[in-house]
Amino acid sequence: MHRVERGAPRVERNAAARLTSAVTIAVALACGAIAHAHAEGNAPLGFAVISDALTRPADEAPVRRMLDAIGRDGSIAFIVYDGNFKGSTEPCRDSIYQSRHDLLDASRTPVVLLLGQHDWADCGLAHAGAYDPVERLDFVRQLFFTDASSLGQSPLTLSRESDLARFRTFREIVRWQAQGIAFIGLNVPSPNNHYLTAGGRNGEFEDRAVATSFWLEHAAESARRSEMRALVIVLQADPDFSRYERRERFAWLHFSRSNQPRDGFLELKRSLVKAAESFRGPVIVIHGTDAPEPNGFHIDQPLRNDKGLIVTNLTRVALAFRKPQSQWLEVQSDAQWHPPFRLRVRDVKETRTRESNAPPPGAPAQPSEPYAPYPAPYPAPQPALPESAPPALPRNDLPESLPPPPSMPLPASGLPPILTPPQSLPPIYPVPASGVQNGASGQ
Repeated sequence: MHRVERGAPRVERNAAARLTSAVTIAVALACGAIAHAHAEGNAPLGFAVISDALTRPADEAPVRRMLDAIGRDGSIAFIVYDGNFKGSTEPCRDSIYQSRHDLLDASRTPVVLLLGQHDWADCGLAHAGAYDPVERLDFVRQLFFTDASSLGQSPLTLSRESDLARFRTFREIVRWQAQGIAFIGLNVPSPNNHYLTAGGRNGEFEDRAVATSFWLEHAAESARRSEMRALVIVLQADPDFSRYERRERFAWLHFSRSNQPRDGFLELKRSLVKAAESFRGPVIVIHGTDAPEPNGFHIDQPLRNDKGLIVTNLTRVALAFRKPQSQWLEVQSDAQWHPPFRLRVRDVKETRTRESNAPPPGAPAQPSEPYAPYPAPYPAPQPALPESAPPALPRNDLPESLPPPPSMPLPASGLPPILTPPQSLPPIYPVPASGVQNGASGQ
């Protein structure tokens, strides 16, 4: 009896020791998994953005060459096609949609397709075939967004808003994550977000506005809880950030009539303000614009909240390629950079010309062109450049008078040290296009 009593504590001690060892191993594995995930979240990331590239059948061959060129760049993880995969004068026939689907789906690099104005919203016009835009939108959803995968031969896995029963039809609104950055793709077409002025309920616009607001705010909160280091939002239309409307508590009491059309982007801009306030980290909004941009894009911080104050952690990148069939925006990000994003416009034709003039194998390497210093904020508009002249430096908000600190080490990639800007300045550094081509010899 005594032996049994003396042996019972030994059994309990052995069981406790085994339990403690198991817990220690589990904690170690969990810490290792967290450290591994954190390391992956801080790894460099590169992606491409193209837009308005397919406007007629003749554009398909050069766009195919551009996709092949991007596919040969090992630093590009995926491509975002930012709307308008058909032209404004092309009829909205099934055959055109099928042809563009096959072209984009043949890309070696994953392609996340976002819808634009000419893809469905303009289909009701006579020159587009006088189709029903809502019917065409449903057809596009069934053709391009059949499952949770992107287009391309090695597709990405996306989260679609249609996974939620409440928003079952919105297959084109997506989000995904890569290397610690959360991405959101929206269906926001020009010119006024498909807001119709006809009487009665504007059903398509109203339902999509609710879905967009829910998706933006939910994705921003999810990115904050997951400790994502940045939030990138891509849409086709220019939301007209300069049009600021203060929220009024008793607007229904005003009976005055205004000739100004209703802002179809009002709900979107308010949701962007909420998303930026919720996420708190850098928020990048990429969209197209009809304004001419000699450099292909510009950067600013135009969004205001209900108090009229600039939302300082949201930066806008407006795209306006001169040659959409051969130009694309390259975005590189690294958590070790300050600012963490680099932008540059790549030109496939210039890259091919450079390759033809490349030195033979074995020749001594030529020094690459140095990166330009800080550009002056918002330079005066420049005249159109001749084809042979290199593009000028893009606009941004980084001050010209602040040199980089001499003690800051160079990043591992060899990019120049950049002074960490104040919170009111964009987290983006536009790289001169002249230096870009030297760094793309792999194409």
